[in-house]
Parts: sequence; structure tokens; C-alpha cells
Amino acid sequence: MSGPVTLVDKVWTSHVVRSAQGEPDLLYVDMHLVHEATSAQAFDGLGQRGRKVRRPDLTLAVEDHNVPTDTLLIRDPVSALQVSTLRRNCADHGILLFEHGHRRQGIVHVVGPELGLVQPGMTVVCGDSHTSTHGAFGALAFGVGTSDVEHVLATQTVAVQRPSTMAVEFTGMPAASVTAKDLMLALIARIGTNGARGHVIEYRGEVVSRLSMESRMTLCNLSIEAGARAGLIAPDDTTFAYLAGRPGAPEAWDDAVAHWRGLRSDPGAVFDRTVTLDCSELSPYVTWGTNPGQAVPLSGRVPEPESFVDPASARRALEYMCLRPGTRMRDIEIDIVFIGSCTNGRLEDLRAAADVLRGRRVTTRTLVVPGSMAVRAAAEAEGLHEVFRAAGAEWRLPGCSMCLGMNTDRVRGALRTASTSNRNFEGRQGTRARTHLVSPAVAAATAVAGRLALPDDIS
Repeated sequence: MSGPVTLVDKVWTSHVVRSAQGEPDLLYVDMHLVHEATSAQAFDGLGQRGRKVRRPDLTLAVEDHNVPTDTLLIRDPVSALQVSTLRRNCADHGILLFEHGHRRQGIVHVVGPELGLVQPGMTVVCGDSHTSTHGAFGALAFGVGTSDVEHVLATQTVAVQRPSTMAVEFTGMPAASVTAKDLMLALIARIGTNGARGHVIEYRGEVVSRLSMESRMTLCNLSIEAGARAGLIAPDDTTFAYLAGRPGAPEAWDDAVAHWRGLRSDPGAVFDRTVTLDCSELSPYVTWGTNPGQAVPLSGRVPEPESFVDPASARRALEYMCLRPGTRMRDIEIDIVFIGSCTNGRLEDLRAAADVLRGRRVTTRTLVVPGSMAVRAAAEAEGLHEVFRAAGAEWRLPGCSMCLGMNTDRVRGALRTASTSNRNFEGRQGTRARTHLVSPAVAAATAVAGRLALPDDIS
């Protein structure tokens, strides 16, 4: 490629196996992540065609979506079948699998990074939309469908239409209370849930460079909620420090870092679209509706449907959420609080929640679910589990848990939740569950107040 090039284009071009006019590009896949919820049909397809997994050494499987978080015993028959099917498929094809209860088990998008398996410049795919999480490492990471999972298993390649590029420039320094979750909810509220459709986002600016790797993963995790194919961040010293010494880190470390330093957009590189968001006036955000773009500052009120381009959609969301326009967000009472998920289930997130809960008691049912067994062990080494239990919260085993109604941690009935997860769709956490997306600190404060609240509200 001639002229200045974006990071997205650099990674993409270096992985093209085949390109033909009018067809999707065929990309080589460096790391394939697998879980029990989307892989069964793919493995069945391999069996029907008499094929084997081409690169089991570049494939990692975990049990996360269906596993219970209160016990190691999987009682639900559907969940048990999905898990046993994954175990059989991994055994048949020689794929490394972290089973429920294994010391490395956890949510796939937490486990991959903490093992150092996801590195700058890689392509990473998984049958899960929030694979975009791994873009925090300067990797091109995206979710694929079941037929694509089968194709990757068989060929270690995937056919994808070349995306457009978008730069999101975060400017101005946000307040200390504003987290990566708030940055993304503010961005999606501005551009909409289809605002980045067909694009891969590169997050840029001093705000991003100051974020920890855990916060960068939260940022990239939510890219899909803006409609993007993926999101990524150029690797830097923060990235390298996180990866150093992890099991999957390259043996030729100095050579790897020297290469990774070149993985950034060239000065003067042109993006198809650029969005700038001033963070200096932002405050913590919360969703009021049924998609992540329906969000306002927690200090605000439920908006009027007529203030939107599509008032009918806003009215439907308010009807489902059982909310009236003009209601103060702080006046909305909450029945259940969920702290966890691939968005906010890392050690940094648990620390933020524990800081709020220390010395206090929750007034609502509160589930705290670490993103992995490693996160759980690290939290317990710091005594965070004791803080949660003393506050009256439930300290759980790792898994996707209440993020989605695919396991025993689903919401029963039309209860209202404050959740640190990524989606507030109708029925996402249970058939009639009403979900408000928040950051870990806000979730913890809400658990104490019994209504949507900031930590300062309970001081």
C-alpha cells in the first residue's frame, strides 16, 4: 500500500490469503476462541464432511455461557448437553479446553488476554460478537457466525468483506468518576447503535493512552454495540507491560516488542470517518431504554420520546422499561444488581465495586461474578471477596452469568436490574427483565441505595 496507512489496514493487509474483485477477502486467523454456545453445529459440520481441525494449536476452548456460577454441578439439561458436547468435540480434535472449575476457566474474552494469547497485530475470531474486546491489544478481533466457525476450524481462514475505517478521538480529560464504560455509553448515545456499521473503529487520543488494559478492553468490548465490526487501540508500553511474562508471551520478547511498536496508524493516514468526543464535561452514564444507545447521564432524566428521530421506538422502549418521561434517573428503584461479564468482570472492575461496598450493606440482591478463575483467585488474595460477602453480596464462580439469560442466573419476571454487562435488549437477562447498563462503581452504589446512584450519593 502506498501513502500513510491506518493500523486497521496494516493488520488486514498482512493477513489476506486471497483477494478477488467483488468477493470478500480471505483472512488468515491467528487465534480462534471457542465456547459451548456457538460451536456444536460447526463441529457437526466438520464430522459430516470427514474433516479435522486444521490448527488445534491455534484454538482455545472454554466453558462460559451455560455454566452455573453458584456450583460446579450443571443441573440444567440443555446446558449440560452443550457443555458435554464441547468436551467431546475438543477431545476428538485435540483442542485445549478449560472446563468449568479449572483454574484457567472463565469467560473467553477474559481468559484469552490474561494468558497472553492475544497479541498486537493478530487476527482473532470467535463465535461471539464481543470478540471485539481483544482489539485492546492492537489485534483485529471480531465475532463470526456458526458457519464461519466451521470454516475457521477446517481451514484457519475466514471470508470477510473489507471494512471501512473510523477514528474515534476522545479529547479533554474526563473526571475521575468517568470510566471506560461511560465513555462508550456516551459515544453510542451520540452516534447510535448503527453509527459505526460497516467500520472498524480505532480509539485514539490521550484519554485512551492513559487507560489501563482492563479499561481498554471495556472500550473495545462495546464497539459492537455501536454497530462496528470491531474496535482496536494501537499497542504501547501499557500493552507490552500487560503481556510481559504471561504464558503466551513470545520467547523472542525484544524482537516482538520492536515489531509491535510499528503497529500504529501512520501520521496523515486517512480514515473513512472521524468522530470526536469531548470527555471533559462527561459524567457517569446509565441506559434508560432497550439498547445501549438509549443512555443519559445518571444526573439526568428519562427523555421525552419526541426528542428522538424515531419517537415510536423510544415509546416502545419506555413501555417495556415501565418508565415515564421526565423521571429522574436517580429515582429509579432497582431489584437486582449484577457485577461481572466480559465487559466489566476483571480485577480492576471488582476493585472499583469493592471500594464502594467496603463497610456498607447492600439493600438489593447483588451478584458479583469474576470474569475468570484467575480473576477470582487474585480478588480473594486481596480480600475483595470478604468485602463483598460482608456487604451481603453473593460471591460467585466465573461465567457469563446474568449477562444473558442462557444459564441459571437469569432474571425471573419483570424485575429491574443494574448491570455492568453490555446489552440491555428486551429479554436479554430474562423474559421480562428490565436492564440498566452501568459501570461497576455505579452498580455497587446502586446496590447500597436500592436505586440508581453514584458513589457520592451514599457517602
